[in-house]
Amino acid sequence: MRVESSNRKIAKDLLAHYDVHARRLPWRAPPGSNEAADPYRVWLSEIMLQQTTVAAVAPYFARFTDRWPTVADLAAADDAEVMAAWAGLGYYARARNLLACARAVARDHGGTFPDTEQGLRALPGVGAYTAAAVTAIAFRRRAVVVDANVERVVARLFAIATPLPAARPEIRAAADRITPDARAGDFAQAMMDLGATLCTPRNPACGICPLREDCAAFLTADPAAFPVKAAKKARPHRHGHVWWIERTDGHVWLVRRPDKGMLGGMRALPSSDWSAAAPAATPPLAACWSALADPVTHVFTHFSLGLMVHVARVNGDCLPPGQGEWWPLDRLEDAGLPTLFRRAADAAMKETIDDVRR
Repeated sequence: MRVESSNRKIAKDLLAHYDVHARRLPWRAPPGSNEAADPYRVWLSEIMLQQTTVAAVAPYFARFTDRWPTVADLAAADDAEVMAAWAGLGYYARARNLLACARAVARDHGGTFPDTEQGLRALPGVGAYTAAAVTAIAFRRRAVVVDANVERVVARLFAIATPLPAARPEIRAAADRITPDARAGDFAQAMMDLGATLCTPRNPACGICPLREDCAAFLTADPAAFPVKAAKKARPHRHGHVWWIERTDGHVWLVRRPDKGMLGGMRALPSSDWSAAAPAATPPLAACWSALADPVTHVFTHFSLGLMVHVARVNGDCLPPGQGEWWPLDRLEDAGLPTLFRRAADAAMKETIDDVRR
């Protein structure tokens, strides 16, 4: 009985704090409001927020909802336009899943999202976390919502000593115990806010935390030690080449990457395979190539990458082999290049400008 009372107190104290301190975000309904959150906006925000900060997502969310205000609008959008609009947000498989899910909702559900976790899980690209978040926040049904912020808060509340990722079932069970039947959506968002603003990875603000009296990690005097993390494995490094083919009339040759694989479906510069051993630099066409002194580097989730950038200028009648398009340099921002290829483009353009100056 005492444990149940403590769990209820956690929910009560946190919701009272949330009612006063909730972050105002464009995809949220106000705390305690009778106004229902739009499932489309909740779903879109949750997909965008995966491994991405609120600050980074906010301008993308605004552009997407201005351009495609409903799930039916997004379902009817051109793939290339959506991928270009997503450029810079990273984890590009999310954008492909976004389109697949929107089209499934429009095609199979009459443009209305299913209102249960089970129904949402059946949609393309919707995992356990997203289904729970949309169920709780948009449909106000009880669901246990555990993202990285919630994971950290719960691990500290109960001083869970099992290292991640093995601790996740234990963390979810503890989150289930404290999730109330009423206001489950507000509770989930309150937990997210607490992790984002007070119960941060480093230097948590325990002195002003509404849950410190019930927090087992706070009593240890080292709350930042939780959650316990397993030792990180070394991130492997890969190598590759990328080619900047600039036409004398101010166009650059862009290709589209295969739909499956890294940066799938995105416009890009021609490049080699990426491998642990540096592959041979076999350019896509015969030209007078110059290689930049330093590679362009990028860190993905599971590996880091260094690309050697090769630059050539060709005549206006040149047509590189394979499928691609000549893109005007003064509109390169509109191409939606992923960050990696945007960096390569910036390096190549600086090289060509320096050549002209010399």
